[in-house]
Amino acid sequence: MERKQQLSRVLTNLFFALFSYLLIASPTCARDRIELREEARQMFYHAYDNYMQYAFPHDELKPLSRTYTDSLAELGNLNHEHLPEFYNGTALTLVESLSSLAVLGNETEFVKGVAWLGDNLSFDIDVRVNLFECNIRLLGGLISAHLLASESFGGLIQGGYKNQLLQLADDLGQRLLPAFDTPTGIPYAWINLKNGVMIDETLETSTSGCGSLILEMGALSRLTGNPHYEDAALKALRKLWSMRSSLDLMGTTLNVATGKWIEHSSGIGAGVDSFYEYLLKAHILFGREEYWDMFQPAYVAVQQYFRHGPWYHEADMRTGKATYWQLTSLQAFWPAVQVLIGDVAAANATHREFFSVWEKYGVMPERYLLDRGTIHPTERYYPLRPELAESTFYLYQATKDPWYLDVGEKLLTSLNKLTRVDGGYASVRDVTTMELEDHQHSFFLSETCKYLYLLFDDTFLSDTNYVFNTEGHPLPVLRSWQQWFSLESSKDNTSTKREADSRRNASWSSAMESQMCPNLRSVFTNRSWKVESVCHVLDEQDDHTCDSRASCGVDAATCRKRTCSSSGYCGLWEKA
Repeated sequence: MERKQQLSRVLTNLFFALFSYLLIASPTCARDRIELREEARQMFYHAYDNYMQYAFPHDELKPLSRTYTDSLAELGNLNHEHLPEFYNGTALTLVESLSSLAVLGNETEFVKGVAWLGDNLSFDIDVRVNLFECNIRLLGGLISAHLLASESFGGLIQGGYKNQLLQLADDLGQRLLPAFDTPTGIPYAWINLKNGVMIDETLETSTSGCGSLILEMGALSRLTGNPHYEDAALKALRKLWSMRSSLDLMGTTLNVATGKWIEHSSGIGAGVDSFYEYLLKAHILFGREEYWDMFQPAYVAVQQYFRHGPWYHEADMRTGKATYWQLTSLQAFWPAVQVLIGDVAAANATHREFFSVWEKYGVMPERYLLDRGTIHPTERYYPLRPELAESTFYLYQATKDPWYLDVGEKLLTSLNKLTRVDGGYASVRDVTTMELEDHQHSFFLSETCKYLYLLFDDTFLSDTNYVFNTEGHPLPVLRSWQQWFSLESSKDNTSTKREADSRRNASWSSAMESQMCPNLRSVFTNRSWKVESVCHVLDEQDDHTCDSRASCGVDAATCRKRTCSSSGYCGLWEKA
């Protein structure tokens, strides 16, 4: 077990270092890549300009009717309960667009947007919002834009910027904190920005909803010096991790008061997805070993119990038995996570399967039944989601394989052909008929357009390592952030001494880079390195012969220990 963990850690960190290098050392754009970049730029501005003309300062654009929707109160609110009587929006799409404007190099429009928000935006409003959506969109958008604007971080606004966005983020963070006042420390899924938690508020939340807050809350603590944001998110994350099954699997929904699971079937899609993403990215951004110590066994469990070839089905967290054989569109983010830990071959295989579904329908349906090879009878929509574009961008950065540029071109072509209308870009209500829906989600500008643009022009990444939150907002990897200790981090944390010792000699720009073994670089570059995944451990003998189970390694695809057969060969002879 120790050998597996050491080898997995080394391989993971090697690939991340190489990935970071590729982000910085991308080749000069060819002419066709420049043209595709401009097409991606035009896509963003067609969506942005129409929003600014017909919907601003409301939340989101309705592109077919060229009007607006104040949708922050509706995000995640499937039954449209407790909708406010008087609410005129928070300029949600503008907040979401700021980091994309920075990526596109539009300093003028970026500065204009920052100035408007600083002078006009207020969160002292009587509106019930989804904690997760508000955190990743508004809080994440404000924090990212603050860092991109701030002169102290080499930002876009030199002089004249008075930390207005940070002040807004701090105010919003204070309004979100009451959601964490529960017997378990796991936050309510809903909070009223003016009045706090409503009477008789639902006690149900999702794993992603309460386990994907640490990036934004941790960044806010470091920027304001107030540890309570990170403390609250970390306490919730620790409690959530303590609820995992003996198989290191999580459920999908739970009760915030009792800490009991409501839905035991789980996967890597809706309700759980960003939980895995944030464990890894929090380790990279903040340097805490604790996040890696959660992520590594959770990732291995996913490979063992959810993976079926290149696909991922759902399974019961208690038994590991398959429950639902289906692809959900949110799963398409998974190859991007796999790239960050070095499982590029596995990421490529899964990405190609997802892309085959995109090609089959022209866009990605919300739910696809793997066992039937057909679309789900009711969830046939495509709301302009970014996940496939995101994974395409990551895989191109890791491999520089021009095939991914071809994929990006096909995504652009599909979006322009099937979803572009005069008033912006419209969601697809039914991918079998291409009937459109009158909604342009803010994440289309913060993620879909951004990742496609970065696929064809990664100039923005040339001098800084970034972690992107799950809404596509970039957060720079800063050494000073990895030397921060919150109040909560010093309590009952077995890795505190280990982290403190590391920080005394800290000279890295990322937690993953600090652990990399430099001697393996030459091994990798001469192509003699045969390890295929983060959990793979080679058999002791190249011909896979063995005299005991101890001579056998761990299978790359399933992450299961290989066994020595009666004829003396390593393999997966045991039943799963």
